[in-house]
Amino acid sequence: MNYRQLGNTDLKVSELSFGTWAIGGAWGKTSDKEALQALDVAMDAGVNFFDTADVYGDGHSEELLAKATKGKEDRIHIASKFCRAGDIHDPDNYSEEQVRTYLENTLKRLNRERLDLYQIHCPPMEILKDGKVFEVLDKLQEKGKIRYYGVSVETVEEGLLCLENPNVRTLQVIFNIFRQKPLEELLPKAKKQGVGILARVPLASGLLTGKFTKNHQFESDDHRRFNQNGEEFNVGETFAGLEFAKGVELSEKLSWIANNRENMTRAALRWILDQNEISCVIPGFKNIKQVEDNLGALSVPSFSTDEANQLKEFYRNEVHPHIRGAY
Repeated sequence: MNYRQLGNTDLKVSELSFGTWAIGGAWGKTSDKEALQALDVAMDAGVNFFDTADVYGDGHSEELLAKATKGKEDRIHIASKFCRAGDIHDPDNYSEEQVRTYLENTLKRLNRERLDLYQIHCPPMEILKDGKVFEVLDKLQEKGKIRYYGVSVETVEEGLLCLENPNVRTLQVIFNIFRQKPLEELLPKAKKQGVGILARVPLASGLLTGKFTKNHQFESDDHRRFNQNGEEFNVGETFAGLEFAKGVELSEKLSWIANNRENMTRAALRWILDQNEISCVIPGFKNIKQVEDNLGALSVPSFSTDEANQLKEFYRNEVHPHIRGAY
């Protein structure tokens, strides 16, 4: 396992880490037993960083992380997120009292006294512009409840605004072969300012695994079924903003990336790891097989300059025109 500095914090995190939305819920059937086994496999492989949120299974993913990391709290770093358990447009949802309540509940579920990284969970632009939530996070940091804080954003514009706050230490962004826009301005600027980057939705909700056909049917409790067109939350989140059938069509055109890289999953993750602005990539998982497959990205070849340029042109000409929503 390779480790990268998380921006200008004192944390070094495994370059391939994991997100825990899938084991919490809203990704189809899950098994706590399989999830805990998979977490053990990840940690045994050197993974020392996990991303979660209070709304992942209404806190269930946090509870699973507490069980998996018991006795390892000093060497396994955890990031969580807040705000989406309430009305994200209501300023009161970001008051000191409310944020402190969110944090205390998260710490209780994680069975920890302090959180390594606390992130605002995709807040609307007006909340970021107001900026009062950052003052609240400053106070929680001063009190020792959190080590660092950051923001999970939906758009490049939101990310650039967050960079104006010197105490924002990390940005979590949608970044994958289908969403390359952050490479133009956001990632270089974040790197220059010492802000860590967590790359989420790295496989475009599974499109970049190459496993789907246009007729694939997702389970009723899988957000890839009930949020395909942004019915429940941001349209740019599920399938990285692509309409599903178009996404499948585009992924088929990318099958070549698996050449000498075992499969598309590992190739897609490798492409992200090739970007030196990235602190870590956080794919999801539900079982040991998926953890091991994702970890395989660490040992496959990087993309050549010609291949990288080919992917850049592919994104610009064939993908970018079909992405929906702000991004």
